[in-house]
Amino acid sequence: MPRNKYNVDEELNESFNKAHLVRILQYVKPYKKEMTTTLVVMILSSIAGLVGPILVKNAIDVKIPGKDIFGLLELALIYLSLIVFAGFGLKYRIKKMTQVGHQMVATIRSDLFSHLQKLPFTYFDSRPHGKIIVRVVNYVNSLSNLLSSGIINFFVDLLSLVIIVIFMLLVDVKLTFIGLGTLPLLIAFIFIIKKSQRRRWQTVSAKSSNMNAYINESINGIKVTQSFNREDENQRIFDEVTDDYRMSWMKAVRVNNLFWPVVDNIANLGTTLVIVAGIYWFTGSMTIGTLIAFIGYLGSFWAPITNISNFYNQIITAMAYLERIFEMMDEDVVVRDEHDSYDLPKIEGNITFENITFSYDNDINILENLNLKAEKGESIAIVGPTGAGKTTIVNLLSRFYNINSGRILIDGHDISKVTLKSLRSQMGIMMQDSFLFSGTIMENVRYGKLDATDEEIIEACKTVKAHDFISQMKNGYHTEINEKGTRLSFGQRQLIAFARTLLKDPRILILDEATSSIDTETEKALQEGLENLLKGRTSFIIAHRLSTIKNASKIIYVDNKNIVEEGHHMQLMQRAGAYWRLFMSQYNSIKESGTIQD
Repeated sequence: MPRNKYNVDEELNESFNKAHLVRILQYVKPYKKEMTTTLVVMILSSIAGLVGPILVKNAIDVKIPGKDIFGLLELALIYLSLIVFAGFGLKYRIKKMTQVGHQMVATIRSDLFSHLQKLPFTYFDSRPHGKIIVRVVNYVNSLSNLLSSGIINFFVDLLSLVIIVIFMLLVDVKLTFIGLGTLPLLIAFIFIIKKSQRRRWQTVSAKSSNMNAYINESINGIKVTQSFNREDENQRIFDEVTDDYRMSWMKAVRVNNLFWPVVDNIANLGTTLVIVAGIYWFTGSMTIGTLIAFIGYLGSFWAPITNISNFYNQIITAMAYLERIFEMMDEDVVVRDEHDSYDLPKIEGNITFENITFSYDNDINILENLNLKAEKGESIAIVGPTGAGKTTIVNLLSRFYNINSGRILIDGHDISKVTLKSLRSQMGIMMQDSFLFSGTIMENVRYGKLDATDEEIIEACKTVKAHDFISQMKNGYHTEINEKGTRLSFGQRQLIAFARTLLKDPRILILDEATSSIDTETEKALQEGLENLLKGRTSFIIAHRLSTIKNASKIIYVDNKNIVEEGHHMQLMQRAGAYWRLFMSQYNSIKESGTIQD
């Protein structure tokens, strides 16, 4: 799919979705008490700050002409007290809103991560992981300023404007209308550039996503990069991607930075008109104190206007990120518990596939009308050519995907009707490339059963023949391994993952090429250790190395979207069909290499 490439921009939404703003306010609701308290404190602080020009007017027009020294000192003390009160109010707002803002950001990120863990494999198969990570980290971080101070400041500034206008009207009505006469110019400017501004920030979002996708892909593929000497080419591509991001950022910032000079110039124009009008009327009833006080209020009026304009910038910027965040939150959890789902009781392991049809993209079917039965304790080996649907069969049994039609039964229970947790808790799944997490070996094995004792973990490792190489390590089971376990050999990683799966004590065991990276001698010892464990458990084994499945209860050969042959090893060999040809091709290859003799 095109969206799965690092150099393809994500689709841009044409319209401004106001529902996103309403939705983000849902995260504000739990903190309405803190927000209300802060709002009251800030309003009182704002009023305290606005008393200053009245005091200055009184000082100029009354106290100074009357040579009232004590009156001037009294005004000065009142003014200083108001400044201190406003300062404490500002400190309270910064501290409280920073705490609340980051708590809201943490909640959003937690909700996003929680939803992410429920999304089906198809979501992760269809897009670069870097584009997923950037939403959880960078995009959520971008909301911090908006939530921590932007919302509360917006309401404070809005109320401040009303209060300032009231003070201005009390000082002089005519000057108020002159001073506010330039406000329509600012409103017109905002409407002119808002669409361009929003589009540019959407582009920044897309380019940032591309850059993170390429970085993530490059880190994961660093061994291939160095093996093929692709460092210079990768650097060239990275420079192109970062240049795209840098240029998109600069274009967006240029539009944002237009606000400051435009607001300043409009404010200066309004102030100039007021001064000219004040000088013209000064010969009449207007005092110099009135003019100075009014100019002070006019300056205070444009400060919240500037803040509101900045808040508008924050909204426009945040909308580009909110679209991506809520887009991820709105992704349908296709594989989920239905409203009437029930817990799957402890199972015996009788499994039935009934007329299963499945496709990954609703276009080309991978399986069509497939039927399969596995009795309790049977080991079912699945073989066939690459892409025939072997792994798909076990993925459907694990309900990693929903089937198009048909049903899968375990002990007569339709797995689409039971809870995912109760289903998967009774299954052990071992893939070819099992993921190991950063931490100790013991922590990685315990991932399969969080309440397992150290003794249980050691016993599981002994069963899969991992104990010997773990014991030889300097710190034994407490040896730290990095993400993916790259410091260990592929075979060692598989054995640890095997122990993790077996520790779970599953009723159904799925081994998908689980022994392909283990050497022959280790595999032979491993098979001996697993033989007793597999008794009484239903198991599905996918393997290209046919020597590992000869003793399976039943072997199925999958091709052409269905099961072509079914039976145990000797039955299929006697038929001299698809399985026989596959087995003989491997046998002849081994024979020609000199590994075995006639």
